[in-house]
Formats: sequence, C-alpha cells, structure tokens
Amino acid sequence: MGHSVTDVKQSFASGGALSDAIEGFQEREVQTQMACAVTETVGTKQQLIVEAQTGTGKTFAYLVSAIVSGAKTIVSTGTKALQEQLFYKDLPIVKKALNKPLKTALLKGRANYLCIDRFKRAQRQGATGNELIEHDLLQIKRWSSHTIGGDLGDVPGIQENSPALAFVTSTAENCTGRQCEYFEECYLLRARRLAMEADIIVVNHHLFFADMALKDTGFGELIPQSDLVIFDEAHQIPDIACGYFGQSLSSRRLKELATDVSHVYYTELKDTKQLLKAAQIVERCSDQLRLCFAHNGERGDWGQVLQRQDVANAFEQLATNLDFLYQVIKLSLGRSDTLDNCFERLLEIKGLFDLFRSGQKIGSSVWYEATRHHLQLNISPLSIADKFKEHIETLDTAWLFTSATLKVDDKFDHFKQQLGLDSAKTLSLESPFDFQKQSMFCVPRYLPEPSNPQYVEQLAQTISVLIEASNGGVLILVTSFSTLNRLQALLENNISQQLLVQGSDSKQKLLKEFVEDGDAVLLATASFWEGVDIRGDALRCVIIDKLPFASPDDPLLKARLEDKKKQGIEGFDAVQVPQAVIALKQGAGRLIRDQHDQGALVLCDTRIITRPYGRVFLQSLPDMKRTRDLKQVINYLESIADEAS
Repeated sequence: MGHSVTDVKQSFASGGALSDAIEGFQEREVQTQMACAVTETVGTKQQLIVEAQTGTGKTFAYLVSAIVSGAKTIVSTGTKALQEQLFYKDLPIVKKALNKPLKTALLKGRANYLCIDRFKRAQRQGATGNELIEHDLLQIKRWSSHTIGGDLGDVPGIQENSPALAFVTSTAENCTGRQCEYFEECYLLRARRLAMEADIIVVNHHLFFADMALKDTGFGELIPQSDLVIFDEAHQIPDIACGYFGQSLSSRRLKELATDVSHVYYTELKDTKQLLKAAQIVERCSDQLRLCFAHNGERGDWGQVLQRQDVANAFEQLATNLDFLYQVIKLSLGRSDTLDNCFERLLEIKGLFDLFRSGQKIGSSVWYEATRHHLQLNISPLSIADKFKEHIETLDTAWLFTSATLKVDDKFDHFKQQLGLDSAKTLSLESPFDFQKQSMFCVPRYLPEPSNPQYVEQLAQTISVLIEASNGGVLILVTSFSTLNRLQALLENNISQQLLVQGSDSKQKLLKEFVEDGDAVLLATASFWEGVDIRGDALRCVIIDKLPFASPDDPLLKARLEDKKKQGIEGFDAVQVPQAVIALKQGAGRLIRDQHDQGALVLCDTRIITRPYGRVFLQSLPDMKRTRDLKQVINYLESIADEAS
C-alpha cells in the first residue's frame, strides 16, 4: 500500500502524470492529501469522511487513488447530471493522464432505459389521445432505430419528466425477466453486464439505495465485489436513503396494474369481461382518491388527513374494489403468465393498503404527497443509522463519503449520527481560494425580519439596487416558490437586464443562457442551491433571501421533531439548524468557483445576527470580508462590474 501512496503523490506532483497531460494543472497540497487518505482507506477497508471545500479538486483526488490502487470502484453521485459529467468528462481525462487501460461503465436506474417489450406494446395499442405523449413517442420511435445503449436521456427534444416515458419503460413489477421475448436484446441487462465487467462504475444515490433496500436494480451483486465505494455529494445521502428504507404506494402503481390487466383482457382473455370492468373501476377509484387533494399538489400527515370523511370514504372504496379485482383475477389464474404476474403485484399492494389503513407506525412518519397527476403514500423511518451501519459492516469494502458541505459548527457529528458512522475517520480540507481577497459577505442593516409583511417588497428593492451596481451577473436563491413568484412580479419591469426564472426552461438551458448573456439575472429555488458551477465574470453576486430552514409543515420533519421531543432533546437545534446550515453552505458555495472569481454574497436575513443560533451559521461560511453596510457592497460590485466590462 505504501507503494500506492507514493505513486499517488507522484501523479499529482509538478512534472507528474496529471501536469503532463492536463493544460494549466497545478499541484494542490489539499488534493494530494485527500488522494493519499483515500488510498490508505482502500488498504485498511475502513470508512473515511472528507469535507473538501470548493477548489480542492476532490473528484480528481478520489479518481486517481481509485485507479492507482487498482480497486474495483463504485462511484455514486447526487444527480444524473453529475453522474454524466463524471463519466463523460472527468473520468476520461484522468484515465488518459494515468495511461491505464480501464473498463468504465455508467449505470442508471431501470426507468432510464427503453424497454423493447413495452415500446412495441405502446405501438400496437396506438393513439393515446394526448398530443404531447404522441409527439414524444414519435421522437422515441425515431431515436430507437439507431440507439446502441437505449438510454432515454439521449432522446432529442423531449423533457426528462415526459409522461410518454411511462409507456416505454418497465418497472420491477411489470418486467417479465427471462420470460420476455426480447430478453437477450434488453438494454437494461446490457448496461448491467457492462457494469459487472467494469473496473469503475458510476451510479447515482437513488440507484444505490433502491438496490440496497429493494434489491431490484440488479447491481446489488456488484456492491459486495467492489473494493471501494465512493459517495460524492454525500450530504444528500441521509434524505435519499430515508425514502428507500420506508414503504410507499402510489396511484401510478395502481393505474399501471389496471392498464396491464386490461391489456391481458384485450390480447389473451377476451372471454373474461369482468377483468376489464374490475381494472377500470380500480383506475377510476384511484383517480377519485387523488381528487380529494389540491389540484396543484400538497403534502402532509396521512394519519391526520385520513380523519377527513371524503378521504376515508375514497380510500375504503378503493380497497373494496381492489378486493373485487383480486377475486376476478383469482378465477383466471394459470391462464396467462402476465395475469399471474399482476396477481403477485396485487397481493403486495393489498398488504400495503393494510399498513396505510391505520395512518400510524411507531418510529416512522406516515405521510402523503399529491403531485399534479398522482398521489403517493409513504412510511419513512425517522432514522436509518442502524440499518445503514449494519449494511456497511457486513461488506468487506472501503467507503468514502465526501462533499463540500458535511460539517456543522466545525464538527462532523451531525453527519456521522445520521448514518451511524461512529468509527469513521474524518478529514477536513480547506479551500485553496483566498476568500478575503476574492469576495465580500454582507447582511444588510435595516431589513425587516422575513416574517414581516413588508419583507418581500424591501427585499425586491435591495435586490434591484444590487443588480444595478453589478450590472447583472446575479444569482438570486430563494427558499420557496411563493417568494420566487412574488419577486418575479416585482422585478420583471424594474430591471433592464434579462431575467431568467426557474421553471420557464430546463435547469441546463437556463444556466447556459445565463453564462452566454454574461449580465443576466437568474431567479431560482430548490435544485439551484446545489450543483451549479458558473466560473468567471458571468456570476458576480449571489443573493439569498433567508436562512433555508425546511418548511415546518414538512411531515417527515414534524415527525422527527416530535421524536426528539420525546427523547428530551431540543429538536430545533438538533434537526432544523444543522439541515439549514448545510443548505446555506451549499448556496454560498455557488459564488467562488475558481481562483480568479470575484463576487459578493448577500444574505437578506438579519436573524443570522440577532438570534443565538446565528453563530453556527456564521461559523460555517467561508472566510469572506464581512460587512453590514450595503454601500460597501455596492462600491465593491461596481468595481467588479467595471473590470468585467
């Protein structure tokens, strides 16, 4: 292993493999330090947690150590976009620089691959009566004739959440496996086979945990074979994992079952009219249940909402008709493989129905989420620490958890507790950027608190002044869609720069437009707090409306706070503050992305100064020049804007 560490150091040294192959590569002590720590972890099969701040070069650090140590590696990232960047951009550079003949593979979840059987079936069934779906199915048809990998992300001209995708992908439930006549040509299987043979496999957190909990993704057999598992953007893991360690039931699942039963009637069992009738009633009843909730979506405590008469009635009506479907299918068992498969699925759904009937489960939160088209019922465990710890300890593998934002109040305790990583080693790497020189942080005086009715108007005025001073190049991050809509209305006719707003186009397109314009203003929430990497003059100012505390109505958060209260622990400090600190660090991290960037970070929430918990937030932010005087920021932004132009 000592030999590997020496090789890793040499790769990063000036005159080493990376500086020879990559133009402008500079040796960074923190990067080498991280790579050596990862290499040692591979040798000892331990767990390592690394907070590597922006500019450390963590991706190259872990890729080089994985390749040099010869470890069979699984890298899991936060999103599909990051997964693709890692696979198509970063990995090839490192592979080429180190001159190692490695097999690499990209593996996504089942819903990303074209299912030939479902696709042919959709074509046989013909028109859906929906123009958008028809258009997207046509695009998929054109693309399908020349695709090699079958990854639906490559279909040109369709949105990633297109409703057409449900028609051409399989779920674990409706996949017939070896019985399928297209089994040998299956794109999903092909992707899995390539992954089995690869030295480095790139996956995403959703796929990883779906497998760990459900054993469905078919990549479960890969995990025990790997020498190293790397979680990048590891701060997202506790929330994502929580979703998979619970149980859920959605109206989409019920409708898919009903569609498949109807299909059996039309293609195989024309003599059983009852099948069609029972399937149609289930579909109608699941729509009725969805209609009990707000048209544009809502979420809340399932136990509470089940007290409502309309919800209870719709739920029981659906249960009764699932029983009817059960009786009808039972009469035709053994006559059709597809119908037998539907029967198995129905049994599982009925079991879940019994779980959701009471609306409560000890140690879990039972909640619902209604989106525009579907309703999903969820049971989420309040903590996954025990399960996760048990899983990790059964495998003889090294584990790396890394992100720019893992520490709260200068400690790793919060992250370690969430995942039960008591014995993990930790390493904290400072950013090589000179924040004092490159940036300024301001919490403007005289702003009202966010709960004040005048707050959004005053916020809009402050933002307008800052936009004028910097002549655009501004990213505004807000904590809710309602603030986003109000600010859009207030800013739209008040600024001369182009205003780009989240939701008007895909994230990738908006970011591209923002960079190309150079002086635009981007107003966004949710997913834009993370994974946005804008270098250079296009981004000169980041404005955050308020401390990003999770909504107090969030059912899972409510349940966690209740749970802490029972243990005699102050939930606000133990749950809400750490979550918000990490989210704020993520947002602040959008500003300075390389050593030539300059800019101002403005937080319009005076609570960071006036409340006791503010200290933890301030402590977690980069060491920027600090001021409360808006005038100073205006002068600073004007000087940057002059340089940029």
